[in-house]
Amino acid sequence: NTGACNGCDIEVLSAICPNYDPERVGVLLKPSPRHADVLVVTGIVTNQTKDRLIRIYEQMPEPKAVVAVGTCAISGGVFHDAYNRAGSVKDFVPVLMEVPGCPPRPEKIVEALAIAASKLREV
Repeated sequence: NTGACNGCDIEVLSAICPNYDPERVGVLLKPSPRHADVLVVTGIVTNQTKDRLIRIYEQMPEPKAVVAVGTCAISGGVFHDAYNRAGSVKDFVPVLMEVPGCPPRPEKIVEALAIAASKLREV
């Protein structure tokens, strides 16, 4: 979460639970960006979090992808005019997939992760 209400974070947590079983589509959690192929980002990017987002992205091995989850990550949402908003996720790192919604449904998050993983396998 780069800065928001945490609604999307709750849906991401739901998406990785057994009810949605993301492992069936090849999605596995990794403890470090150095071992991850896909970075999931929620929330607006603030002046305080933009450098951290870029650093985390740079730690990931190639090929890599970013999935922006939620309206705030995509376009700012209700925080669009916030004084500390630095921009959208795509303003700082390349975004492969966007999952719209406030918050988006867990099944849509899993679907986006599966598509991102599939596109990475094509590279």
